[in-house]
Amino acid sequence: MLDRNDQAGRTAILYRMVMPGHTCPYGLKAKDLLKRSGYEVDDRHLTSRGETDAFKAKHAVPTTPQVFIDDVRVGGYDDLRRYLGKPVVDPKATTYRPVIVLFALTALMAMAASYAVSGTPFTLRAAEWFIAFSMVALRMSRVLRPCSSITTCSPSAGCPTATSIPMPRVLPAS
Repeated sequence: MLDRNDQAGRTAILYRMVMPGHTCPYGLKAKDLLKRSGYEVDDRHLTSRGETDAFKAKHAVPTTPQVFIDDVRVGGYDDLRRYLGKPVVDPKATTYRPVIVLFALTALMAMAASYAVSGTPFTLRAAEWFIAFSMVALRMSRVLRPCSSITTCSPSAGCPTATSIPMPRVLPAS
């Protein structure tokens, strides 16, 4: 087994997508992690969809980036983190951090609005505003979270949270 604590002077080969309209964020993260861990990085760019697909077929991998150390494929970014003994976040794990931040921000918004209106941040109206702001923010976070782009969020694009809003008829039907 390799001694992973002695990486000084070792070289890693990183294959990642770098295309005119897209640079793989996980490739950038893998490159940075390798450099911070003391590796010399041989950064090999996959500059087209065809080149990327050919690479994935040749190495029988579903994704890029891919890291090779000592001519052995380590894998993608999460695999690299495991290889280097770093923690890997479970994508299915429940986290309450976004909700806590959301409530903290809406509480601050309510207190600021209360202070602006009545001169004190702690009023019954501030509590009402906190509930209202929280409801709006929670709904917005639920609607926007699954969408990678606001332009692709529509029922016809298969977005699970998009809804069709019927538009009123302005002109009489002929």
